[in-house]
Amino acid sequence: MSTRDNGPPTARSRIMSPSDHVQAFRDLLGAVGVVDDPQRLATYTTDQRQLFTGSTLAVLKPVTTKQVSDVVTLAARLGIGLVPQGGNTSYCGGATPDASGRQVVVSLERMDAIREVDPLSMSISVDAGAILKRVQEAAASAGLLLPLSLGAEGSCRIGGNIGTNAGGLSVVRYGMTRDLLLGIEAVLPDGTIVSDMRKLRKNNTGYDVKQCFVGSEGTLGIVTGAVLRLAPLPVRRATAWLKLAKAAPLAELLALVRRESGELLTTFEFMTARSIALATAAMASPPSVGPGSGGAILLEFASSSRHLDLDSLMETILAETVEYEWVEDAFLAQSGAQRASMWELRETIPEGEKRWGGSVKHDISVPLSCIQRFLDVAGAEVRKFHTDIELSVYGHVGDGNLHYNVLIPQGTDRIAFTQLIEASLSLRLYDAAAALGGTFSAEHGVGRFKRHLLEKYGDAGRVAVMRRIKTAFDPADIMNAGAVVRPVNAEPAY
Repeated sequence: MSTRDNGPPTARSRIMSPSDHVQAFRDLLGAVGVVDDPQRLATYTTDQRQLFTGSTLAVLKPVTTKQVSDVVTLAARLGIGLVPQGGNTSYCGGATPDASGRQVVVSLERMDAIREVDPLSMSISVDAGAILKRVQEAAASAGLLLPLSLGAEGSCRIGGNIGTNAGGLSVVRYGMTRDLLLGIEAVLPDGTIVSDMRKLRKNNTGYDVKQCFVGSEGTLGIVTGAVLRLAPLPVRRATAWLKLAKAAPLAELLALVRRESGELLTTFEFMTARSIALATAAMASPPSVGPGSGGAILLEFASSSRHLDLDSLMETILAETVEYEWVEDAFLAQSGAQRASMWELRETIPEGEKRWGGSVKHDISVPLSCIQRFLDVAGAEVRKFHTDIELSVYGHVGDGNLHYNVLIPQGTDRIAFTQLIEASLSLRLYDAAAALGGTFSAEHGVGRFKRHLLEKYGDAGRVAVMRRIKTAFDPADIMNAGAVVRPVNAEPAY
């Protein structure tokens, strides 16, 4: 093989067989660092929703950033594509190799160290392969909170959270992953290591390079480490379940709650009656709360102060919402068990959809002021498409995000129905969101499955800039080729 760090594959590398390529990676990482057994590979080549299965030569499992750099450098020499993978929880195929068999998966699962918790700087430094739940627990052990919280937190990994700019349940107060990222370590497509693991809140020294990797879904490099901003650990919470009146104005209700509670508001989750019914059917011991004629809201305040009476504040606000006739009834959790039961219901909705037979997922984002308008327009489009279509609609409406999911009719072929909806009704829903200044992806990303939607709905100038950035970082398109965007010079080298 050539000893050059960059450039096209050498003549020798072109005649190497796939087994030779795998052996080259094994020489680099050792036997434990390479998986090429077909049965074990299956775990890494199928996307989370089981809509697509790709092919890979091997799964590589480095344990250090230097090993990641060595892997990337070798892959560039051999002309082999790389697909970074964290917990493989992407809903858009963003961590799944294509069908060419010319990509290898780089799994960060062995890079899972908690490097440092700094209570005074209120930061935590971790490997990119650290599971989100474990990072939350490490922060909590120091009396601090990692605000990022989502349904897949027991299996998703920090690198993937950065790559997709993960959102979740507390965005209304703490923001997306982008807002929590202080520092980063990453490997570029030529093997260069970018090391900026600083804890600084202020660092105005040119381009904010770390933000290039946020939302890039592994197309610009492989994130290997991160410094995340922490917050004081809440010691008091007030959690309420609001049974909404029919056509309750969600945006106005949110504005009232936000105005009266200020920074105490952490959660404002909307659920339709159908979503609640699906979750209830999947729970062993469902709570007694249910929907009103307009669905329900799960509302939560949290504070690190032991001196604030959150329950009294919540009761005052709830009384006001009932007085406005926006809420039919409201229940304030009286114990930790009641709070946990309310949260379990909300978080069981995806499992309820799965037990039903699955759903075609739409991760819609619209301006807060347009939520009700979107629901009205989207509902009309669904009825025009087919009167028997059933929906499960829920989401983080505190930040304008709705999961507008079409339930797959029981007994129907899941893949065929998904393809039918995505080729027809989905586009009508995305048109409705776009017309209101919204988008087709609030927190799930683009991946492989939604790249055509980016090309259709994305601003042409913005997409052009994205392609130029991809070209500058990865001109040969070896890094997660086929996801998000391709470089300006089109086809991948491999």
